[in-house]
Amino acid sequence: MERADFLILGGGIAGLSAAARLARHGRAVLLEGEEALGYHSSGRSVSFSHYGIGGDVVRALTAYSRPALAPPLGQPFPTLYFADEKTLTRLALLADDIARFSDDIRTLDRRAMAAWFPPLRPAAVRGLLDPSGLKLDADLILQTLAREIRAAGSAVLLGHRVAAIEPGWTVRTEAGERFAAPVLVNAAGAWADQVALLAGVAPLGLSPRRRTIIVVEAPPESAGWPFVHSVAGDFYLLPEAGRLLVSPVDEVPADPGDAQPEDYDVALAADRLEHYTTIELTRIAHRWAGLRTFTHDRVPTAGFAADAPGFFWLAGQGGYGFQTAPAMAAIAEALITGAAWPKGLAELGVLVEQVAPGRGARS
Repeated sequence: MERADFLILGGGIAGLSAAARLARHGRAVLLEGEEALGYHSSGRSVSFSHYGIGGDVVRALTAYSRPALAPPLGQPFPTLYFADEKTLTRLALLADDIARFSDDIRTLDRRAMAAWFPPLRPAAVRGLLDPSGLKLDADLILQTLAREIRAAGSAVLLGHRVAAIEPGWTVRTEAGERFAAPVLVNAAGAWADQVALLAGVAPLGLSPRRRTIIVVEAPPESAGWPFVHSVAGDFYLLPEAGRLLVSPVDEVPADPGDAQPEDYDVALAADRLEHYTTIELTRIAHRWAGLRTFTHDRVPTAGFAADAPGFFWLAGQGGYGFQTAPAMAAIAEALITGAAWPKGLAELGVLVEQVAPGRGARS
């Protein structure tokens, strides 16, 4: 039996961020079932921080997290949101939402949008440019956190798949190893409800959803393009390393597992690229899918389970895990160690009840 002060289940951005904070207060042991960090979700993310997704709480968590994602972990990268005549009202609402956190946004007409992103078709009549976006280095972030945990004398253990959990808390892996700690942090992503059931804890009704990305060749000038989103929420394009990452922003309900791209969603991504841009698609160089797991209200959750002392939920990061992880880790640290609510979060409008696992109705 290996004993610790904190056991963390899940080696994605949520678990690693929390373990790095908890390692300051005692021995933390993180168990990841796969042989690589962030295998199912964090490692398959486009890894970007922007204010165009989520509601007010998610944007506030994003704003709080920004200082922790400074270079070299994140690099400035502008974001362009575009609208046609039917979605102009949605663009105006988005501008009001983003203006709370970014004071440099500006509205663009068709000509100005073409200067930023020439392939955009004329149906896009107005845009919103936010220069405050950050392109994140996902692998560097994950590996940096793992090094911090190990440097503090704690452990990150890969290939340790959980087989059984006993209250108290004791975890047994499929290989028969046993780990014990008074606090068990459930940061298992799409598997978080399954972990809860294994521990005899009521699930939250989390919803894993599949997201598809295709990679296509890009013209040389694409290096200067922004991260481009349709305000309709059905397309985005991100230039990266001489290619374009394109998504139809699909959210297909999926069981926890090794998500694979479906032909329909790949075709949908290609269709949206041709619908919104003049970019000629000659071939798809690569494709992949990952899981994004949501709570019923799409706000990440952190807090102790009411029906199981010492069982801590850290789940439901959805598609904004990287951009909110520093804030969620600070919240987890405060709630687990009994420290004060993180300074600055309340001023941004984030209160403990807004992220508590027992809030509202379960889906």
